[in-house]
Amino acid sequence: MSDTILEVHNLYKHFQAGRPSLFSRQERFVHAVDGVSFTLARGQTLALVGESGCGKSTLALTLMGLEVPTRGEIIFNGQNIGQLDHNGRRQMRQHIQMIFQDPYESLNPTQTIGEIVAEPLHVHRLATERSERERRVMQALEDAGLKPAQEYLHRFPHQLSGGQRQRVVIASALVLEPALLLADEPVSMLDVSIRAEILNLLGELREKRQISVVFITHDLGTVGYVADRAAVMYLGRIVEIGDTRRVLENPQHPYTKALLSVVPVPNPRLRRQRIILQGETPNPIDIPGGCRFHPRCPLATAACRESEPALIQLGEQRTGQPAADHQAACLLL
Repeated sequence: MSDTILEVHNLYKHFQAGRPSLFSRQERFVHAVDGVSFTLARGQTLALVGESGCGKSTLALTLMGLEVPTRGEIIFNGQNIGQLDHNGRRQMRQHIQMIFQDPYESLNPTQTIGEIVAEPLHVHRLATERSERERRVMQALEDAGLKPAQEYLHRFPHQLSGGQRQRVVIASALVLEPALLLADEPVSMLDVSIRAEILNLLGELREKRQISVVFITHDLGTVGYVADRAAVMYLGRIVEIGDTRRVLENPQHPYTKALLSVVPVPNPRLRRQRIILQGETPNPIDIPGGCRFHPRCPLATAACRESEPALIQLGEQRTGQPAADHQAACLLL
């Protein structure tokens, strides 16, 4: 069995945005995901980082199969998802589960916790015997940190705290025993005191169940704590990717440097000079020519307005020896 569980090759997801005017024949598209490629190993956590609107959540929905890619390949466990029929995609979803951002909207208020966690088993026609279904529900609740599980089975979502609700969402994903979790901002709606508990839980699950995780966040402060690798996205594309420690300690792309410069640091001696980006993220319907970051980049040159850089392995140009697992897309490197 291969060590790689997920391969994404040149993935695009565009949405129709209508015509600019009543009499125009030109169709416009939102470039939500615009040529993304990466791999994910078994038992590994990859963090997708970037501002709101950079395409992180759309990428996750496309990986989950909830959005159909415009073009490109998603290979999960050696199978090309785009070539699967309806039954094949249904079976695939047993092994890829998603943790959504808002635990208050993710749960049906009319169902008990036991019914919510058991629902994926009914949908996928698994554990049809009652004893086996109850065992898997109890195990999922225990693994999600709701102990003893018996005390939560007959409660309703409104009787739980925000952190407990998010644990129920996690239990609903775990009950199918997936190989890959897509965690879309799983702690952004929670109190700061609860966030560390959920992050620790995801780390424990990865170790215990050997689950791979795609962790989506806009908070670079949590990336070093939860992820083995980090990918920084801007306007639908990955602009820097690599080993988390390398990306955080030695960022190479101007956008990554700007994001890191505003992360709070307790020790004032370690604080970086803040880089405040000017303007807003460009409209994803009208992508700038050349490097898509150049309208906001403090280091942009004339060449940046003409050529769009590709991801390059860092170290090749300067030393002739490729650096280990660190790529960036910038003409100035």
